[in-house]
Amino acid sequence: MTGPLQGVRIIDMTTVLMGPYATQILGDLGADVIKVEPPTGDTVRDVGYRRNDGMAGIFLHVNRSKRSIVLDLKKPCGRDALLRLVADADVLVYNVRPQAMARLNLGYEEIAKVNPGILYVGLYGYGQAGPYAAKTAYDDLIQGAVAIPTLSKMAGADIPRYAPSAIADRIVGISAVNAITAGLYHRLRTGEGQSIDVPMFETMAQFILGDHMGGATFEPPLGPTGYGRVLDPNRRPYRTKDGYLCVLVYNDKQWRKFFELIGKPGLMDSDPRFATIGERTKHIDALYGMVAEVMPTRTSAEWTALLESTDMPVMQLHTVDSLMTDPHLDAVGFIDVVEHPTEGQIRSMAIPSHWSKTTPKVERQAPRLGEHSAEVLAEAGFSADEIRKLAEEGVTLIAPATE
Repeated sequence: MTGPLQGVRIIDMTTVLMGPYATQILGDLGADVIKVEPPTGDTVRDVGYRRNDGMAGIFLHVNRSKRSIVLDLKKPCGRDALLRLVADADVLVYNVRPQAMARLNLGYEEIAKVNPGILYVGLYGYGQAGPYAAKTAYDDLIQGAVAIPTLSKMAGADIPRYAPSAIADRIVGISAVNAITAGLYHRLRTGEGQSIDVPMFETMAQFILGDHMGGATFEPPLGPTGYGRVLDPNRRPYRTKDGYLCVLVYNDKQWRKFFELIGKPGLMDSDPRFATIGERTKHIDALYGMVAEVMPTRTSAEWTALLESTDMPVMQLHTVDSLMTDPHLDAVGFIDVVEHPTEGQIRSMAIPSHWSKTTPKVERQAPRLGEHSAEVLAEAGFSADEIRKLAEEGVTLIAPATE
């Protein structure tokens, strides 16, 4: 492995999307991620299109750069096996409620007895000091809890709608990566392990309120909540003569150029509503309405050429299908067709960051259930007879060798 986290070992007890997305990033960065799954496997293994059971597309996209081991943690031998893995690990990550970890007798105190220097990282719904502590959380529920559907209706949707992506899971997953890498840096300096909680609700509340606390930032409030520019119903891709374009006219220089292009030079000087960014924000509906009115007078190609010639921000509106063939992504090699050991040819996305020295790379594609059980147990000191006995008792699963 060549990535910056080479030598870091992570015990990954996460499932579905939020936790696996975080640990995949860490694995892509060079960490040895050991995905601990129950005998039934991660539930997302069978969500969506798949060639073989347990290897669906969504699973493939959040579980590469990992090794899979099956352990039934409800059985004493399974728990004991996990503790032997923990003894030589740097990080343990889970994304069930802390109460579930306590029922398994795998809380921080128990884990720290085995490995005092470990980072014990929990990704779950709500901080444990509040009344929601024991509530179940999923992406949709957290989106609702932080007002995303309400904001979508304020911005022009006919009814409150969730964002059409699991943004809470992915944002919290990235936040967990930040917390883990910072925790590793602290341990490098001090030798101290610790417990780290990354609650979804509070993480997403910070994400949303940073934009939308608005006038309520001040006490007493100076105005209502909400960021007017991003909530304006006219903030959307603009219809052109033959399609849609994404255009953002933002600063003074850009608005002056835009007014000149549409035959209204000097409007910023003659109309005080448009003179400064503060005033434009107050009257954003009129501005965006003006843009929406003029865009249908030219084709998308004509507008793109015109706006780019004056250094104005413009971008085509993609579909998911066209995004996959975007010329920029093609030029940087972002999507590549690779050969999966069991799933044949699949599309795999590149690591988006670039490093001048410790270059990360995808070490392996997403594993089959229990593909590395025997390998990981042997590394932890289990003999061949012990591994065979664990398999016979249903504590672990040894995936058959590939042809």
